[in-house]
Amino acid sequence: MSAKSQHHNILLAIAGFVAVVIIVAVIGFFAFDRDPDVIQGQVEVSEYRVSSKVPGRILELRVKEGDYVKVGDTLAILDAPEVRAKMEQAQSAQSAAAAMELKAQNGARKEQIQGAYSVLQQAKAGFEIAEKSYARIQRLYDEGVMSAQKRDEVYANYKAMEAQMKAAQSQYDMAVNGARMEDKMAATAQVGRAKGAVQEVNSYIHETVQTAQMEGEVSDVYPKVGELVGTGSPIMSIAVMQDMWGTFNVREDQLNGMQMGSEITAFVPAFNKDIKLKVYYLKDQGSYAVWKATKANGQYDLKTFEVKARPVEKLDGLRPGMSLIIKN
Repeated sequence: MSAKSQHHNILLAIAGFVAVVIIVAVIGFFAFDRDPDVIQGQVEVSEYRVSSKVPGRILELRVKEGDYVKVGDTLAILDAPEVRAKMEQAQSAQSAAAAMELKAQNGARKEQIQGAYSVLQQAKAGFEIAEKSYARIQRLYDEGVMSAQKRDEVYANYKAMEAQMKAAQSQYDMAVNGARMEDKMAATAQVGRAKGAVQEVNSYIHETVQTAQMEGEVSDVYPKVGELVGTGSPIMSIAVMQDMWGTFNVREDQLNGMQMGSEITAFVPAFNKDIKLKVYYLKDQGSYAVWKATKANGQYDLKTFEVKARPVEKLDGLRPGMSLIIKN
């Protein structure tokens, strides 16, 4: 083969290789570069967990997963015998406090008042006799007939009877007036304290009947009938279907004008249709979680943002977990 022929074949090979490269580049350009960026998200919904402040055993479950409940509907009933026992104790303490308050307000019994009155009358009689005796002895002493010793003895007895009469008067007044004001106030405070204890236990009793606080759908029921649940343990979860939104993780070079209050269009594969969503939440995810490093290519680092948007119009049948597709 001549050198000219070899040179010709080499040129043909080079030209063929260049043609293949160009064809592959064109195919890649049209097949890849022209495809739109796809951002996939999903539908989410607010949920709240139903739980009790008191431990107990599940006595009855009034709903099951998938049921739609309204505010006030009974969800579960718990059996808590300890709470009932505490209620009996609290009610007994309240009754005892009420009786003590009544005693303080009413004062002594009639028999006690009558006894104190009799003692007072007896002390008065003794005082009157001692007073008269002292008056006679004093006159005799003034006339020089009675000795000073005898006069002093009678005077001492007179003063003793006077003190006894005052003490009996004080006991009688105390029986009539009843307890001191401080004692009455303390008794009233004890009644208030006992009532508070009863109200507290009542609140615990109400916790044995769990009711729906918001309208929604029962998404999960955790315990079975007969199982024990602790304080604050979740019994079931309620999905608030009225509060639904879509959430997306969007790289910042794909935000493409997404901002608070802007509307975006998302495709719902479950219904094969587009829906309008309004952005209400936009926040970066943080470099520790989602960070795309591109500096190796001489460019810059890209962060990922969490975008949340609510449907502009209600779409019947839209449920949590359904996919949402945004094409840029």
